Amino acid sequence: MTDLPSSAPPEPQATPARLPLFRRMHVVPFVVFVLAAVFFLYQIVAGGASLLLAGGTITADTVQWIRWSTLFGQLLFILVPTLVFTRLRYGAIQQPLRLRMPTLTQALVVLVGVFALQQVLQGYMLLQDSIPLPPGIQRWVDMIQDMFEATYRILVTAKSPLELLLVIFTVAVVPAVSEEVLFRGLVQRDLESITSGTRSAIIAGVLFAFYHLNPFSLVPLVTLGIVFGLIVYRSGNLALAMLAHFLNNFLASIALYFNIDEDFMMTAPEGGATMEAAVLNTAVFALVFVGAMYYFVRITRTSHAA
Repeated sequence: MTDLPSSAPPEPQATPARLPLFRRMHVVPFVVFVLAAVFFLYQIVAGGASLLLAGGTITADTVQWIRWSTLFGQLLFILVPTLVFTRLRYGAIQQPLRLRMPTLTQALVVLVGVFALQQVLQGYMLLQDSIPLPPGIQRWVDMIQDMFEATYRILVTAKSPLELLLVIFTVAVVPAVSEEVLFRGLVQRDLESITSGTRSAIIAGVLFAFYHLNPFSLVPLVTLGIVFGLIVYRSGNLALAMLAHFLNNFLASIALYFNIDEDFMMTAPEGGATMEAAVLNTAVFALVFVGAMYYFVRITRTSHAA
C-alpha cells in the first residue's frame, strides 16, 4: 500500500511556546503519557476495583457486576480521557479524530474484509495451538490459556436475548468506540505528524495489541489493529474502523450465544476444524480479504486526503 501525503496537522513541537503544554509536547512523550494515563485509569484503577468488589474472580454470580463495571469503565476511563486529551492537544475533537459518516460502499467492503480476515485468523489460531511445546511448558501454557478462555466465556456467554444485548453493548459497541478513539483516533493521528501513515498504523496496531494483555491472541490483535489503522489512514474516516472493530467483536459474541464451535470454518461447517479444512478455509478467505482490501484502496484513493 503506497503512502500518500499525510493529512495530519503540523508536528506539535513546532507550535509557539506560549501554547498550553499538551500542544507543545513532542509526539512520543505525548503518546506515552496518554497511553500510560489511560492504562492506569482503566486497567489498574477501574479493573482493580472491579475485581476487588467481585471477590477477585469472575464467576456466574459476579459476571453482571463485571459487565457493567467494564462498560462504564471503558466509557469513563478510556473514552472520556481520550476526548479530553484530544481537546487539549488540538483544540477540537471531531476534525482531529476524523469522525464522519462513511459511504455505504466503503462500509460494505470493510465488513466483507473484516469477516474474511477473522476466518483467516481463525486458521492461524488453530495452527498456533497445534505447535508442540515441551511437556513442562505445555502444562503451564494450557493452564494459563484455559484461565483466559474460561474468563472470557463467562463474560461473553448470554442465556437470554436481553442478556445478549448487554453483552454486545459491553464487548462490541463500547470497545469499538472507546478503543478506536484512543488508538486510531488520537494515537495514530499524532504519530502521523512524525512518520508515514502506514508506519503510524503499524505502531498504533502493535500498541493496541499489547494493551489487551492477552499473549495468546497477540498476533491476531496486532493484525486487526494494523488493518483498522490502515482503514482509517486510507479513508480518513475513524467511523469505518469503529464499524470493523464492532463486527469482529460482535461475531464472537453471536458465535458463543448460538453455541458455534470456536474452531468453526466456513468452508467445512460439518467436517470439523481439521488441519486440511483450516488450510482450505484460510486460503479461500485470504483471497477474499486481499480482494476486499484492494478494492477498498481503489475506492479511497481520492478520499484519503479529505
